[in-house]
Amino acid sequence: MQIEVPSLGSRSIFSKAERIDSYLRVLNALMLRDMRTRFAGSYWGYLVQVLWPVAHMFIIACAMTFRHVPPPFGDSTMVFAATGAIPALAFQYISREIMKGILTNKPLTYYPQVRTLDVMFSRVLVEIVSSFLGVMLIFSVLMAFGLNPIPIDPVTAICGYLCAIALGIGAGTINVAIVQVFPGWMLGYIGIGILLYMASGVLFMPSELPEQIYDYMKWNPVLQLVEWVRLGYDPSLPITIDYVYLFLWVFCTLTLGLTLERTIGRRGGA
Repeated sequence: MQIEVPSLGSRSIFSKAERIDSYLRVLNALMLRDMRTRFAGSYWGYLVQVLWPVAHMFIIACAMTFRHVPPPFGDSTMVFAATGAIPALAFQYISREIMKGILTNKPLTYYPQVRTLDVMFSRVLVEIVSSFLGVMLIFSVLMAFGLNPIPIDPVTAICGYLCAIALGIGAGTINVAIVQVFPGWMLGYIGIGILLYMASGVLFMPSELPEQIYDYMKWNPVLQLVEWVRLGYDPSLPITIDYVYLFLWVFCTLTLGLTLERTIGRRGGA
């Protein structure tokens, strides 16, 4: 009777599979912990995160209706509000929550199985899922009101939305590096986020402003992301998107953030 002894190659396969399984377990635990600790230490509190974009849309629509301001394009104030709130909030929440995830889960990084990148990646996954759920909920609400939330050019609108997520991840990695050195940056970035939100054309059409002011405002990449999504709803809008400029923002922020995190992480480990 012969007994088969696992070869060295099979052992390496088993060990690699075990490492992958262990990594997935760590990510799963971090994601569940993030969802549970958002609001009131309950999974039900996670729904608040998903409902925020809907609340923003209603607030903007109600304010414009109360002031008797017609939508700058299309026939629906709610659709106009949604086209601005969705990309702006996708960027804002992801870039901010990645940073908050590091502060919340910092003690977990003292375990050898958990790295800072694991915490960042788990928070990114949670925020992307939350953002998608928020979009689906907004679409459901708009359809319930008898409105059509489907863009004329879906590819353009989806690409603008995905670029907002990518820029949020890039800015979030930079925030992670900064907040590990200056924890007070958390409050500072909240203030910056509010200014960016107000200056990104969520509440108005920047292209209707004087040309000199509009040219300066377009240096804000979030404004161009909002316009990119709105261009998918009305291709006739007098809007020109600098795609190279936005892609450079995404690439540079992600590269700089990962480089800073790696440098700071090594110093912290030392």
